[in-house]
Amino acid sequence: MRRVGDMLGAVAAQLGIEDELRLARQMAAWQRLVEEHVPAASGDSRLLSLQPPVLVVSATSPVVAQELRLRQSELLAAFAQAPDGERLVELRVVVRPPGQTAGSR
Repeated sequence: MRRVGDMLGAVAAQLGIEDELRLARQMAAWQRLVEEHVPAASGDSRLLSLQPPVLVVSATSPVVAQELRLRQSELLAAFAQAPDGERLVELRVVVRPPGQTAGSR
């Protein structure tokens, strides 16, 4: 018997959503990395996009943003080692308070 997780990649490819699946996995990996490497920022940062060589993430406050920037090398190295991760050279942090979307002010 095969596990659903083992079949997910093939199903996503058949549906043409493999890029979306990969991004979802990368977003989950970012959450785990922040929890592990910057516990104080857990729940206060989200992966917004990958624009190689840049990883763009949000932070809920300037304090969280600064902490993420200070740990940029460590976080990027861990992201490169994560499943579906990529080797990137820059972490761009956008301060976005809770409830604020890209278009709202």
